[in-house]
Amino acid sequence: MKVGTTKEIILSLSNTVINHSMNNVLNQSAGVFFYSKDTDRFLFLLRTEDKNPSSWGLPGGKIEKDETLLEGIERECIEEINHFPKDAKLVPIQKFVNNNFTYHTFFCKVDSEFIPVLNEEHCGYAWTTFDHYPKPLHPGLFNTINFDVVQDKLKKLIKKAA
Repeated sequence: MKVGTTKEIILSLSNTVINHSMNNVLNQSAGVFFYSKDTDRFLFLLRTEDKNPSSWGLPGGKIEKDETLLEGIERECIEEINHFPKDAKLVPIQKFVNNNFTYHTFFCKVDSEFIPVLNEEHCGYAWTTFDHYPKPLHPGLFNTINFDVVQDKLKKLIKKAA
């Protein structure tokens, strides 16, 4: 298995280049599963937005057309939780494509839990184990979490992080 890194993003065998300009993509977003190694828990955010309010999601959001995927993820995390690890290594979990919309989901291990400073898009947060995530989840995240391939990838990454 050949794996390489480019600007701290780990590339998989999917042959999907994920650190390129988003100029040719109409609507692209991304979210990050932040995983705390010392507590074995993931960070979820409670949404306040008009679209899917009171549902739980991941830090992330829309990638602007003049940004790389990494730049957009970092900007969104800083905006939403005021945190993005300097040594972040993002592992691709899933790439969902529907017509002109693409959503990238990543895994990012952190040594320990941090207290996110939330913006107006969220009104709460929770660090929970993978098996006891908060409900209701945002519909897109619900589909992602219940996809067997995603569950297998996350379990392997959790085991590797231990």
